[in-house]
Amino acid sequence: MTDSSTRVSRRGSEGRMPRAGVRAAAIAASLSVLLALTACVPAFLQPQKAESTPTGEQVDAELEPFYGQVLAWQGCGDGLECTTATAPLDWSDPSAGEIDLALVRHRATGERLGSLLVNPGGPGGSGYDFIADSLDYAVGEPLQQHFDVVGFDPRGVGRSSAVACYDPADMDSFLFDIVPGERGSDEWIQNTLQVKTDFGAACGEGTGDLLGEIDTQSAARDLDMLRAALGDDALNYLGYSYGTFLGATYAGLFPDRVGRLVLDGAIDPAAKEEDVSREQAVGFESAMRAYLADCLAGADCPFSGTVDESMDEISRLLASVDASPIRGSDGREVGADTLVTAIVYPLYSADSWPYLSQMFDAVMLGDADAALSFADGYYGRNPDGTYSDNSTESFLAINCLDYAYQSDVAVMREKAASIAAAAPVIGPYFSYGDLGCIQWPVASTAERAPIHAEGAAPIVVIGTTNDPATPYTWAVSLADQLDSGVLVTYEGEGHTAYNKSNDCVGDAVEAYFVDGTVPADGLTC
Repeated sequence: MTDSSTRVSRRGSEGRMPRAGVRAAAIAASLSVLLALTACVPAFLQPQKAESTPTGEQVDAELEPFYGQVLAWQGCGDGLECTTATAPLDWSDPSAGEIDLALVRHRATGERLGSLLVNPGGPGGSGYDFIADSLDYAVGEPLQQHFDVVGFDPRGVGRSSAVACYDPADMDSFLFDIVPGERGSDEWIQNTLQVKTDFGAACGEGTGDLLGEIDTQSAARDLDMLRAALGDDALNYLGYSYGTFLGATYAGLFPDRVGRLVLDGAIDPAAKEEDVSREQAVGFESAMRAYLADCLAGADCPFSGTVDESMDEISRLLASVDASPIRGSDGREVGADTLVTAIVYPLYSADSWPYLSQMFDAVMLGDADAALSFADGYYGRNPDGTYSDNSTESFLAINCLDYAYQSDVAVMREKAASIAAAAPVIGPYFSYGDLGCIQWPVASTAERAPIHAEGAAPIVVIGTTNDPATPYTWAVSLADQLDSGVLVTYEGEGHTAYNKSNDCVGDAVEAYFVDGTVPADGLTC
């Protein structure tokens, strides 16, 4: 969950980087159907090569085959077209090999203004599935009318050249097995580190050289290549959650090619891993308090008394299953980390709060199955035990490259104490994120820093005041960092704001994309 948009292995050892995306973004619907969505599976055609780029721009000779490729689209059902683009494995050495990037397109239904690329978050969320399965949720009708809406799987994700680590049985063990030892003890840290080291080794073996090339800067360079291959002089882009970091990174690298960018549910590019974990823990506790206030005011609430008393009851419940996990009907156990995942999943959307109450009712009676269903929804695990995508693997692998990590256990414990002090109920389970990456097969060289994008056209940044996954303060920070940042505030609950039945936000975003009307900086909806 953290973004570093919100997703992590819920062992308390990954930090909770924001993992929002198709699954986490459309929670109310997905809880009712347990994410039973399928995407079209086209037979991709390989792109042809052109002698010049579709936009006529000049690029280095070694990059021209990529920027100049002609995309071969073919129909893939429901009025969509699909294709595969080719990108360098390593942008610093384009001759070192190639990777595939999967795209899906919904053509403009009216007067076309260009292409609009969309990223749903993650990292690890499939933009292909987002558009193929949820076009109306991803973008409103005015954008469908005026833009070719393009979803893409970033490098390492889904149908593109992808991270591969574990088979389903091993993934189950990695995500759900209980790590021996008291949380934070030397024994627990050593056992957790071994689990994470084994996972990283499997990712290295299954993924090969690609594992070191899936950082966000490389994905942003892919975006610029896709822009050119689509024939656009400037990038029009809508990014949710982690997608805001991808979009801001693009703006920092290519400020003169920024067209109309909207970054919704923003991440602060300067935030370090421990900052992200702390702020997300605080964000989800704030969302939990809002849920409890609503629950206690209605009927059939599993809690009674005050919000503070109910928070204390949830804290005791987490401590109880941490010490004595409860077992589901399929044999898997629910410890504190899995229960935190099950709690966090419906907190992305206030529409899902009734489902959260049902889950608490079941767990309090010793029934683990509802919590496992929520955790499965979060991880994309199907009822038959298979996984619908590689989003958990790519989430972890991308974050291991995008953030810096350290191996000093004393420092880890200091961070854990700080997070627990800021968010006493779920903060203890958002700690020890360094353990997941300190022995990763590819060392991170990331340096988190502000992004200014000097000279870029106006960039619209949207923040929701009680967004649990990407706290509002991050949107304020990103809008301040960007030289041309324009902040739009949605006062409300939930993760991201555009296309969520708020006319004020929707009108502002659509007028900006369609007419070029920049919202007033500081607009509040």
